[in-house]
Amino acid sequence: MIFKNIFLLLFIYISVSYAQTFNDETGVSTITQTDLMNTVEYLSSKDLEGRLSGSEGYNKAAHFMAEEFSKLGLKPLGDSAYFQNLKVEYNEIYSPLKLGLMENGRLMKEYKLGKDFVCRQMTGSGNVTAPVVFCGYGISKPEFGYDDYADVDVQGKIVLVFKSNPTWKLNDTSNWGNGYPRFKAKLAKEHGAVSMLIVSLPNDAKPQKTIISVLEGGGEQDENFPQLHIDIPVADEILGGSGFTLKDLQTQIDISKKPFAVQTASTLEIKVHAKYTKEKPTMNIIGLLEGSDSTMKNEYLVIGAHLDHVGSQAGEIYAPGANDNASGSAAVLEIAEAFVKGKIKPKRSIIFVLFASEELGLIGSKYFVDHSPVPLEKITAMINLDCVGYGDSIQVGNGKSSPNLWKIAHQQDSLNTKMMVDATWSGGGADAGPFHDKGIPAAYFVTTNSYAHLHYMTDTPETINKSLFEKITKLAYLTTLGLTNGGYRREEVIR
Repeated sequence: MIFKNIFLLLFIYISVSYAQTFNDETGVSTITQTDLMNTVEYLSSKDLEGRLSGSEGYNKAAHFMAEEFSKLGLKPLGDSAYFQNLKVEYNEIYSPLKLGLMENGRLMKEYKLGKDFVCRQMTGSGNVTAPVVFCGYGISKPEFGYDDYADVDVQGKIVLVFKSNPTWKLNDTSNWGNGYPRFKAKLAKEHGAVSMLIVSLPNDAKPQKTIISVLEGGGEQDENFPQLHIDIPVADEILGGSGFTLKDLQTQIDISKKPFAVQTASTLEIKVHAKYTKEKPTMNIIGLLEGSDSTMKNEYLVIGAHLDHVGSQAGEIYAPGANDNASGSAAVLEIAEAFVKGKIKPKRSIIFVLFASEELGLIGSKYFVDHSPVPLEKITAMINLDCVGYGDSIQVGNGKSSPNLWKIAHQQDSLNTKMMVDATWSGGGADAGPFHDKGIPAAYFVTTNSYAHLHYMTDTPETINKSLFEKITKLAYLTTLGLTNGGYRREEVIR
């Protein structure tokens, strides 16, 4: 009985001490919906025009966040104060911008930017009036017995192709390869086309509407080849008179696994005015909270999110990017504030970083790990926050590659937020990927069912689930706190 009472008292003592460590004596109470939403509302405002890296809007966002880092007393860790400077591809789209359906040289219908069509953000310029040819998936793989351009005349014409590659394969060894729009546009031009329209797959369960996207893939920019993403009903209007709908054509190709091109009866007028810059200055924003332990302060935790989004077009439309990723950027700022205002003295040092140009292909995070301000072998772990404001529960990715790190997050969730699902993945993901690739354990915080407004103009602050947003930020903070005292040692990443 005596031993039982001693054990009970010891258990209570440990439980109380643990609770104080992760609740009463932390800055978790400083993380509020109001502060989070204030940051999101500014970052997603019209004044910042979608925060495309290289734009004036992105620069405003970067300077704002750097000033917030400064107010918290974080140590600058960039090349120039808080800024780690790099260069990215940049394309600005100006007015006038036009897509019109022509008949006998007359404009019969003008389509609406943002509703019926958008430009690919890396589109080339052009003033084109030409017939339209549907060319399936826009693929030329004769070595696999598949070529959408075989025996098809697209010389001087506009090609209409599916945005995605097929989900099926011709055989066990076939690989469709590069399916990015830049590659499909290059292929179309090589066959004589003067412009390209891409359209989402109509037979998908939830076909994608037109989205603003800067992700084009590698290669040289063609500054004189317009690329537009059109909505499915627009594609069906273009196909009018051909005897086929877009669904018919996808079904025909997917069942037969053979190309099926259609010379439509439609002529379109396309006007695009864009200015391309191959190397535009931009920046990551980096601040350091130095550790309190004389030895462990030379070990680092990286807490990151991408600040950029996909920009605006012709001064008429912009993608606010409230969830993607004003939410993650606001969360990083709140976590930094929790440590500072909560007077937390972490033993390990913490690097807070906001990445540029994630949307172009993880450019900022790749640059960070290739030009790290601290030795990579001294980075104990990385926490990534991306799309943490919309959805219904919490997911922590990369748990199959960094299971011990994932378990710490799961433990904190079981004690506090109680909203984390068990599903996870391996291989990093988004800005956690470059760290994973360097052998650095990473945890990717995201909300489940997060992408309903991804890259749409509807990704606004009004869609944010404020309660969930606060809870996932608190969980990321508590997870970070659990990593600061040395109990966690950098684990070997599972490839």
